[in-house]
Amino acid sequence: MPPSFVHRITKYDPADRDEHGHYTGTKDSVSDHGPVEAAYLAAIAAFAEASGIDRLEIRDPQVTGFVHFGLEPPVEGHGLHGLFPPDLTGYHDGAEVTLPVALELVRVMLRDQGAWCRLEAGDAFTVHVGWDQYLYVGSDRLCADAVARTRELGLFPEAMTHSPYAARFDEPAVTEAAGEDFWDRVRSTLASRRTALLEEAYVRNAVRWHRLTPRNLEAVRAGLGPRALLTVWPDLTPDVGAVLASLPKEGSVEFVWEERDGTIRHAVVDDTDHHELAALVADARAARALPMDADELDPLHHAALPDSDGVLRARW
Repeated sequence: MPPSFVHRITKYDPADRDEHGHYTGTKDSVSDHGPVEAAYLAAIAAFAEASGIDRLEIRDPQVTGFVHFGLEPPVEGHGLHGLFPPDLTGYHDGAEVTLPVALELVRVMLRDQGAWCRLEAGDAFTVHVGWDQYLYVGSDRLCADAVARTRELGLFPEAMTHSPYAARFDEPAVTEAAGEDFWDRVRSTLASRRTALLEEAYVRNAVRWHRLTPRNLEAVRAGLGPRALLTVWPDLTPDVGAVLASLPKEGSVEFVWEERDGTIRHAVVDDTDHHELAALVADARAARALPMDADELDPLHHAALPDSDGVLRARW
């Protein structure tokens, strides 16, 4: 069950809204990186204190993909530099962080720096950052003192029935857990094909690629990120020229290739990028083009890693 009490917190005075609820005032829709931003964080802290919350769980984390829709330009490291290592260890679905770290994550989202996630404490407390500096805080408590404190901070708390950024469970989702049955099927695939390509999505819009063999399967498996989404494809082909020649004349594909040093790279390209791509992969050892259209995807295997108790909690 979602929290019973939800408030939308903004810097926008409700008096400056039209009959449709649209803001018509003069406040900017980006963060001031200053006192107003600090007020948002102080308001969240007040609601967390009133709710008895000092730790939050990262849910559905993502980083900037090949298209960025934010009003501010993305920054290197998705705004997570100093909070998590460059490889984003610790920034994954289900990771628990202290309230100060959670507040810094909210700051990153308010600044539209590239990273986004839901912050939750079970059904007791939630924090969602939406577009244009709209913040939604949910609690299983009324939090009257936090509401008053938010007003003192110069912000406008408005009671809502729900957060529009709450997770929707009616959306298509990966429902298979990558348990032993899954890995048995992968072993059978490797027994017949000898090699395969594993796509490990450890955060939305962030992937690692692995070329699987019977010999390295267990080592790769041991290094996978928590709750990662796993997709097994037919292996890269050494005839890179043939892969380039097969690219569609229109539309986009995800081009995956292995460089001479064994590094696997990928890029989303369309028909305007073919010449540049050919130069980029001139020394590649192997490659494969994967469709972007979900209706055309036909992986060998597809599942998400469960937690250590075998329960699938990731919401891919």
